[in-house]
Amino acid sequence: MNATEKTLQTRTSLRRYADRPISEEERLSILSAAMAAPTAGNMMLYSIIEITDQAVKESLVETCDGQPFIAKAPLVLLFLADQQRWHDFFVHGGVPKMCDEHGLTWREPEESDLMLGCCDALIAAQNSVIAAESLGIGSCYIGDIMENYERHREIFDLPRWTFPIALVCYGHYPDGERPPRRGRLPMEIVVHRDVYRKTDEKVFDIMEEHRRLWSITKIGAPAENGAQKMYLRKNGAPFSFEMSRSVKAAISRWLGEEPKDHA
Repeated sequence: MNATEKTLQTRTSLRRYADRPISEEERLSILSAAMAAPTAGNMMLYSIIEITDQAVKESLVETCDGQPFIAKAPLVLLFLADQQRWHDFFVHGGVPKMCDEHGLTWREPEESDLMLGCCDALIAAQNSVIAAESLGIGSCYIGDIMENYERHREIFDLPRWTFPIALVCYGHYPDGERPPRRGRLPMEIVVHRDVYRKTDEKVFDIMEEHRRLWSITKIGAPAENGAQKMYLRKNGAPFSFEMSRSVKAAISRWLGEEPKDHA
């Protein structure tokens, strides 16, 4: 196993950080790695907001499902899908007028552009995470940033064609401490060949065992098996319903529609 493989295979989410700052050199290495990531059409359809305001970090603890380590992380980066920059450039360059004069269709960002921007942003985020890990700096993704869209767009003054897809916290590992890496589903049920292979009883048994080994017990409701426990912990949990509402509101705004529910 070479150094890169080892970094990839041993990296785990870190939620407790050593009480020391990330140096400017380390910060620039993390950001440079993010910006070196593959990107659709070399357009870099993402933006990164570095969050240094402690009051904002404290707000994110609340809006991202009560995760206090966010406020303690030495470095916090918000990765946005961003089609706004190119849209504004096109308008500045007279593209709508050109389209009108030559019988071409002027196309504003749609759902496909949102998904492409999310891909770009997440690839950049993962580049930054692996670069940080190679420097001995741990990290943790906060998917809950997709919740409370209206609050987050206000906090960060987000224009219409941006979307907060990932919040990442970074910090040095505490001395002598490295959380154990959670196991993964086996390759044979994740990797398909040529066509999608439907899940069967054998796979269900493997998933049940995987869920048992994961050992998350706080679910707040009775459950008879791993499927029920995982649903209650994830897909059926209150945060999932809020995330669903929030993303629908963001897409409505992206498409120029009024969100049905203003939270």
